[in-house]
Amino acid sequence: MTPDQTVDLDPRPTRAAALTPLGFAIGKRVFDVFFCLLLVPILGATSLLLLLLNYAFNPGPLLFMQPRMGRDCTPFIAYKFRTMTPSTQRRRANDPLENERITSLGAALRQSRLDELPQIINVLRGEMSLIGPRPDCYDHAVTFLQDVPGYKERHVVLPGISGFAQTELGYVEGTEATIKKVEADLHYIANRGFRLEAWIFWRTLVTVISRSGR
Repeated sequence: MTPDQTVDLDPRPTRAAALTPLGFAIGKRVFDVFFCLLLVPILGATSLLLLLLNYAFNPGPLLFMQPRMGRDCTPFIAYKFRTMTPSTQRRRANDPLENERITSLGAALRQSRLDELPQIINVLRGEMSLIGPRPDCYDHAVTFLQDVPGYKERHVVLPGISGFAQTELGYVEGTEATIKKVEADLHYIANRGFRLEAWIFWRTLVTVISRSGR
């Protein structure tokens, strides 16, 4: 499945999205843009450093670009710093994470969540938010749409660099774990507001500082 291909989905937003307070939506977008602009110099400096370190510890391209499912189930290209050795094989929705492909530098990037830093580009482009349900690989998401109740409804809002499911459950893989992730995502959508956003933001900072990401 390529980014310009979509499955036959009903893109109409649900009632939960329609009830998003206008003030919250505007404030959230303003904060997203402001905070991401502050991070642009850090992204530039980190990119230059990784260009040098990759030669020794993570040979291959600097960025990993992957089609993911965004708001209203539409595809977009998400950017990350590459953390694994390149491969031509595609991992299916229920295949385990190929931990043996994670490089030593990649593991450090994952633990600190710095591998997600390039997604500030997606936020500035309006494809993502700082906080929201984490977007899945588009091919995997198509599978989950068929197998996971409520999976479509989690896409009524913009996906996020970090989210409630990510901070509370951590990294999940496979259909069974995705069911629990969707429950957390729907809780976020039903209860989203500045207070919950601040809680998720704080929990994300703790993960970054403690280097407990995956």
